Amino acid sequence: MDEKERLSDLATRILGRSIETASEIERRVLRAVTKRLHVARQVRREMEERLTLGERLADWIAAWGGSWSFLIMFFVFLFGWIGLNTWVLVSRPFDAYPYILLNLVLSTLAAVQAPVILMSQNRQAANDRMEAAHDYEVNLKAEIEILQLHEKVDRLTRLVEELGAGKRHPA
Repeated sequence: MDEKERLSDLATRILGRSIETASEIERRVLRAVTKRLHVARQVRREMEERLTLGERLADWIAAWGGSWSFLIMFFVFLFGWIGLNTWVLVSRPFDAYPYILLNLVLSTLAAVQAPVILMSQNRQAANDRMEAAHDYEVNLKAEIEILQLHEKVDRLTRLVEELGAGKRHPA
């Protein structure tokens, strides 16, 4: 039986449909099963190796902007700015109450940080989808391999029973 026939037979037996109607992932898994190839791989590492500088920077900014270190430093900066302009530089503050320059700085920070964090989250969502597809591929291959093992064990069990039955009832 050639490879195409084995694939077709496996698809019909395991998936319950023809190889032509199987998805690309299912066809790839069936090929791996017939050739006894591994499908497991380090998807996260592969994705990290292909990151651009911008994607790495977006991830770093998202990680830093969501950390306790950033939050504490940010509050220190805010209270320092307000304290400096309210109590230290009472006669000539560079940003007197209502702190218009501070509002401008905060608005600019939010306007820059939000899209960068969204870029990082979108990329992470794409990574999660790729990992889920890979998990499905590995699970499908494992399930097919287990089903094939069950078929082999069933055939062996029938063979042993037939041999055993033949010994008990000599011809």
